[in-house]
Amino acid sequence: MEPQPEPQRSPEQIREHYEIEKALAAQLRAGSAEERKQLYGKLYDEMYRRVPHHPQLARKAAPQNQRVIGQQLNFLTRFIGKDTTYLEVGPGDCALTFEVARRVHKAIGIDVSAEIISSTRRRDNVELLLSDGTSIPVPPGSVDVAYSNQLMEHLHPDDARDQLVNLNRALRLGGAYVCVTPNRVTGPHDISRGFDAIATGFHLREYTNAELLDLLRACGFAPVRIYSSFRGRTFRIPTRPLLALERWLLSQQPERMQVLLHWSLLRKLIDNCRLVAVKSGAPPAAAVSDGR
Repeated sequence: MEPQPEPQRSPEQIREHYEIEKALAAQLRAGSAEERKQLYGKLYDEMYRRVPHHPQLARKAAPQNQRVIGQQLNFLTRFIGKDTTYLEVGPGDCALTFEVARRVHKAIGIDVSAEIISSTRRRDNVELLLSDGTSIPVPPGSVDVAYSNQLMEHLHPDDARDQLVNLNRALRLGGAYVCVTPNRVTGPHDISRGFDAIATGFHLREYTNAELLDLLRACGFAPVRIYSSFRGRTFRIPTRPLLALERWLLSQQPERMQVLLHWSLLRKLIDNCRLVAVKSGAPPAAAVSDGR
């Protein structure tokens, strides 16, 4: 398969990015749990140095489109208020973090890359912190709302549970974690799209809604609600019918599934989901060190 061209980048640049990211991601996949605590930040920083045309760096230089930020804020406003302590994991250019900070008591951004969180912007109620990829370095029960957008897929599968348990610990009882991640059914969604059939770059695992729902519940979150948007309107999706549709798509032959996913409404329904997981009183299935 050939790579799909991207705006403002040549096919040669895309292939260079693919080859560098795939090689670096292979080191993460092969690393031990202890090695990965150092590798996340090291390898992401190396990628940004070696791929100066990386889209994430371009977004940092030219912050997110206000329309994109507005769409995220429109959803988050139903969970935040002036007394909220908000935490964003993997904040990218931090544009959303600073916008949310205008509406809450405190906003915290946590990332593995020193280059990404080295924002020159400052607000008294914004704190930017480094993580080893799984730790959430804030006091237990100190966060009201946690948010991640396009993050879960970047975690090693063995680390995803650790981070979710640590997020659960960081949230107050009844606090919510809003998780947005691309669906494996419509993937791959990283730089390997157009090169490989499954994600081989820094999307170390892409999840179905069913897989993510099970993982959240195992880490002490309940209930878990699923929302989607269409034509500017957001609505809650009944879980069982959505998961049944997902299972049906996965049961199709790959060629047939791709034909079905060309239907815009079906693709958006599957791939545009936001899971809102509430911290319950029940402890996670297993205790995990918070790495602090």
